[in-house]
Amino acid sequence: MSFSMKYVIDTLNVSANTLRFYEKEGILKNISRDSIGRRIYDEENLNWINFILALRMTGMPISKIRIYVELYEAGDSTFTKRKEMMKQHKVEVQKQLNESLKHLEIISYKLATYELQEKEKLQRF
Repeated sequence: MSFSMKYVIDTLNVSANTLRFYEKEGILKNISRDSIGRRIYDEENLNWINFILALRMTGMPISKIRIYVELYEAGDSTFTKRKEMMKQHKVEVQKQLNESLKHLEIISYKLATYELQEKEKLQRF
């Protein structure tokens, strides 16, 4: 099955500029073109885009994604390196998530103090 750029943009919530940038940077490959030069995406492309977006949204720089793509293209002999990259990235994402949860706790505590103050003011009247 093939998909237009508009479909990819709408479905994956990604901009055309981002897709072109990923292609230019060499992290999104094997994009076909139709007879008038428009990009045509397939299921594998969509899977890669989703994967790249997940890595980017969790802080992996383009340079590291490029290394991963190069390792992937090198074949099964790089399986262990790719797995290690993902394990390391997962550890970093988990640290970020833990930090975000700590911040959320602080914000929730502050909100609870406001709600308590508000409740006390209502009880005075």
